[in-house]
Amino acid sequence: MIRLDGPGGPADPAPPWATVELLDAAIRAAAARVAVPVPASGPHPARSLAWGEQVDVQPITSGLDGELTEQAVSAYVAKYATKAAEATETVDRRIGERSELDRLTLPPHTRRLIDACWDLDPHYPDRLLAHWSHMLGFRGHFSTKSRRYSTTLGALRQVRADYRARQEHREAGLAGDGDDPPEGSTLVLAHWRFAGVGHTPGESLIAAQIARDRKTNRDTAREELPHVLA
Repeated sequence: MIRLDGPGGPADPAPPWATVELLDAAIRAAAARVAVPVPASGPHPARSLAWGEQVDVQPITSGLDGELTEQAVSAYVAKYATKAAEATETVDRRIGERSELDRLTLPPHTRRLIDACWDLDPHYPDRLLAHWSHMLGFRGHFSTKSRRYSTTLGALRQVRADYRARQEHREAGLAGDGDDPPEGSTLVLAHWRFAGVGHTPGESLIAAQIARDRKTNRDTAREELPHVLA
């Protein structure tokens, strides 16, 4: 969503000259002009990535018949913001070796996108395409927020916790405490730390071979021990 506020911030109305038509024209002009140059690398020529010709700009209104409302936009954004790459039937973890793809059941289109990431990775190493091939090469954040207009993730978590607490109290038949949200039993985990990863398929083969070699050495030593003592 793109807003045009007054000089005082979100609560300040836009100046009279800032019409919907002007903002519409500005968005279309920006979409037509913006481009990302990609340098040539290996067999790949230099390219320029840009928006296509299909640009759909719609004003968000307070909700008259047939008009796009803020609630409708929020629902649309929430729907796609909660989708992960698994929606394309890819995998939910990193792919350590390209050979892993032969053991995965992937749709043909998804497999081609992942293969493309591995094909392009040597030519554009700074993009880490193979490392992020399980996400089809995308390694960014799904959305950006304005510091002045948007809320914070902490505030959203608190709203959810308060809602669940009130829901618990209603279901238990307990009275609320005025405007103060009741304390519920919802546990919010806001701190995470990296614990580690397992072996890749290649590392698993090496580890299994080492384990077999050590077992063979122990068995051989055990069998030869009586002869040495004799």
